[in-house]
Amino acid sequence: MGYKIAVAGKGGTGKTSLTGLLIDYLVKAGEKPILAVDADANANLNEVLGEELEITIGELKEEINRAEASGSGFPGGMTKADYMKLRLNAAIVEGNGYDMLVMGRTQGEGCYCYVNGLLKTQLDLLTKNYKYFVIDNEAGMEHLSRGTVKDINTLLLVSDCSTRGIQAAGRIRKLVGELRLKIPQVYLIVNRAPQGELNEGIKAEIEKQELELIGVVPMDPMIYEYDSNGKPLVKLPENAVSRQAIGEIIAKLGL
Repeated sequence: MGYKIAVAGKGGTGKTSLTGLLIDYLVKAGEKPILAVDADANANLNEVLGEELEITIGELKEEINRAEASGSGFPGGMTKADYMKLRLNAAIVEGNGYDMLVMGRTQGEGCYCYVNGLLKTQLDLLTKNYKYFVIDNEAGMEHLSRGTVKDINTLLLVSDCSTRGIQAAGRIRKLVGELRLKIPQVYLIVNRAPQGELNEGIKAEIEKQELELIGVVPMDPMIYEYDSNGKPLVKLPENAVSRQAIGEIIAKLGL
């Protein structure tokens, strides 16, 4: 089975940016094959990695719904199951040293249960095909509570330098215990720290939430510059402070 790294945390903490840099680090270290999974309905991991998408799982659901509603059936007389399998395979994007699968969203309002189910099924099928799975979760805790991603080896909780961010990470850690999920490693990463330092208030909150800090990523002005100009973050130079921090975290993880 592939080694699964899940990244979670409060929205706006930069977890997708760090996920992309983590994937890029593993690629450059030769740790292949890798499957990058964007399990957020508001998908943008592909932008961090600089990849174009053919179709997301959410869009696939809409495509199938339209075919059923029109009564025209599926191409070549395929069954719904066969067509879904074909299109799910097409949803796997071949990136630069990795493959990528994106959950995406359906149109309008409604529950994401069916899309979550498709994602879970596809991940279960792909487990034996990859050395590493790196999964960018949504801002909430739905994928953990639903069991969308099974057998996680390492859960990285990302927070910014705010009490609310640390508290959100603490709630996710507590949920892991309440659900009795067997995740061997659960660590905290604090992102966007001024000069890479944490003040006493944040240190106290980390201790209060019983979180294990594995790394601090300094505020990186180059990330702001690249995001503002629509440049993929994987194009950041190797001496970027965010890249260096990710490398130190990976070394501590022993990957």
